Amino acid sequence: MNNTFRDLKFKIFQSGNPLFLYIGLNTIIFLVTTVLSVFLFLAKSDFMISEWIRNYFGVPAAISALPTRFYTVVTYMFFHDGFLHLLFNMLGLFWFGNIFMNFLKSRQFHFVYLAGGITGALLYIAGLNIFPAFAGGIIGQTVIGSSAAVMAIIVATATLVPNYAIMMMFIGEVKIKWVAIVYFFISFIGLSSANAGGNLAHIGGAILGFAFIKSLQRGRDWSKLFERKPKLRVVKNEKPPVKKPAFKDVSQQEIDAILDKISSSGYDKLTATEREKLFKASKD
Repeated sequence: MNNTFRDLKFKIFQSGNPLFLYIGLNTIIFLVTTVLSVFLFLAKSDFMISEWIRNYFGVPAAISALPTRFYTVVTYMFFHDGFLHLLFNMLGLFWFGNIFMNFLKSRQFHFVYLAGGITGALLYIAGLNIFPAFAGGIIGQTVIGSSAAVMAIIVATATLVPNYAIMMMFIGEVKIKWVAIVYFFISFIGLSSANAGGNLAHIGGAILGFAFIKSLQRGRDWSKLFERKPKLRVVKNEKPPVKKPAFKDVSQQEIDAILDKISSSGYDKLTATEREKLFKASKD
């Protein structure tokens, strides 16, 4: 059991694989909040942890609430409204995240996931406040879930390698571009459903994922914002190493002169250059 927990801890927090990190964080947070809700239920507490999560970690639709809850554009993507909500998001993240990591870097995964989630939150806020269909119904509305971040990974992967094929149960081999298109279409038609805000967030994530890959293909990598800058180092002033002369060809005349010097003065009287020439000649 200890080995299992140690392995899980390593994979999630120490392996450097962002796929395991985000799946692990989402799962851990869900398990902790679910266990707490069970204890609260058994204690007949009036405290509703689901409402508390939405009030303090979910993105509010009302712009007036953002100055005090600006941080929720990040926190909302780590909380889920039920097991199935978590399960389908993590399955999508696992399937497409593995493909993403086969072609791109961890830094780029972090950027697409987080920026996709933030873009989804911003589109959610903007859409509910701009479109007349949602006027008058935004007070108290919030959104939670990693769907926008996962959608960003899905669409980014499908944009990068659209003809990459995966096997799907009951269907067979399918190119991932069609999977991404279906995901996007479902979110689009869902704009007229009760979860219109969530679907707006999905679309925001999809737009970010698509735009990131198109920019990357043009040579601009937005994820360099996450690139670590080299730390300044104190460099000691040391004497530069003495460069030894290279001798490609040593003439017989030079060798004879060196040998004559050895005969008359001894080997100890040779200069470093003369010794190098002699050594080079003996190797040739």
